Amino acid sequence: MLPTGYSFNLDGTTLYLSLAAIFVAQASGVQLSVADQVIIVFTLMLTSKGVAGVPRASFVILLATVSSFAYLGLKEDRAYLILGIDAFMDMARTAVNVFGNCLASAVVAKWEGELNTNTPDPKPTLQ
Repeated sequence: MLPTGYSFNLDGTTLYLSLAAIFVAQASGVQLSVADQVIIVFTLMLTSKGVAGVPRASFVILLATVSSFAYLGLKEDRAYLILGIDAFMDMARTAVNVFGNCLASAVVAKWEGELNTNTPDPKPTLQ
């Protein structure tokens, strides 16, 4: 389950890309309508499914998405403002992705009846 979940359950990356795209719009001085924001978020949800598991891969996806929405006034060079903190954000993305994978594994195990919730007594008593 882990390789499939790791490839398709990229919650942290999707959240980061959505917020980063809005940041780029604000840094470009562009007021996005709600419809434009929804279209950008759905585009990023789809494109984040193809992100490789290497550092800075999501930044490449961000640049590609920003360039595809250049007709709205988004500027690619504003995305480089994020590059300075991208290493720290990568750690946060990875943590959210791993948590999402663990949660998805637990949900599927519970759904299939394979989740063992019996925990041993933390302080065994001597008799």
